[in-house]
Amino acid sequence: MDDTIRWGILGTGNIAHQFAKGLKSASGAMLVAVGSRTQKSADRFGKKYKVPNCHASYELLMQDPEVDVIYIATPHPLHKNNAIGCLENGKAVLCEKPFAINRKEAEEVVACARSKKLFIMEAMWTRFLPTLVKTREWLEEGLIGLPRMVRSDFGFRAEYEEESRLFEHKMGGGGLLDVGIYSISLAAMVLGTHPEKIVSLATIGKTGIDEQNTVNFSYPNGAIAMTASAVRTNTPQDTHIIGEKGSIYLHSPFWQGTTVTLNIEGKAPEIMEFPITGNGYNYEAEAVMACMRAGKTECEIMPLDDTIAIMDIMDIARSQWNLKYPME
Repeated sequence: MDDTIRWGILGTGNIAHQFAKGLKSASGAMLVAVGSRTQKSADRFGKKYKVPNCHASYELLMQDPEVDVIYIATPHPLHKNNAIGCLENGKAVLCEKPFAINRKEAEEVVACARSKKLFIMEAMWTRFLPTLVKTREWLEEGLIGLPRMVRSDFGFRAEYEEESRLFEHKMGGGGLLDVGIYSISLAAMVLGTHPEKIVSLATIGKTGIDEQNTVNFSYPNGAIAMTASAVRTNTPQDTHIIGEKGSIYLHSPFWQGTTVTLNIEGKAPEIMEFPITGNGYNYEAEAVMACMRAGKTECEIMPLDDTIAIMDIMDIARSQWNLKYPME
């Protein structure tokens, strides 16, 4: 594959803008197309980021012969159909988290990608940030010993708007899918994707979505994860990974932070900085392109089996709250 990889962005909302900015710092990336539901929206986005091909529908973007890979930036319920549409048109895919609404949908998308031997990855951008790269290195080196506990939260207080995506039941609104997935994915990265027990609680608001929640899970070796998320409650937004011989503390906001404290028993704590280049979205884009150039169909840092297992954890949590979305 050529060194330059040509990107298309499907959707023109806030996250699409963030990703477009990130691509500017991603070596070898060229943003060549955007697709929206209207020509006006596509043209506005294209003008801002100097995108040559602006399409008035998602389907036209999927069919654009100049595009190698498409970043899906649409709301949660559209991810499955958008991803399958891109794959059926021969495009590699980077799909914004959550990958789908539930495990069943995620499995459908993964099955399609594997049958067509095309690259696809969930855009869990935090796994590619310098702080998380270093955290994985320390864990692999055994600096804190066997991890015993992970505590992580991501909550914020949004102004209540019944028709906002965050509060709309039919859009998969609520804390879990929007931000809870960050903490759950991080805990699963550290402790494993297959806990033996999941116990969760949620405050369900009047629109039927989880306004705040906790999802805790345990493993056969005794390790425990404690996660929390919210759209109506401000939380510290930090993460503690505690092992047998020390701990790793990801300072707030852990999901885009640059500061980590390494505590090893018998030594003074080390506070370290790991600056982010660009806006951080460039790291996941570069990982996608590296995989594509190597002929890979998935990324070992965010494997498809991880994506499916994490969706399963969230499905089980929602089942404990009796929270189902209209499309399920």
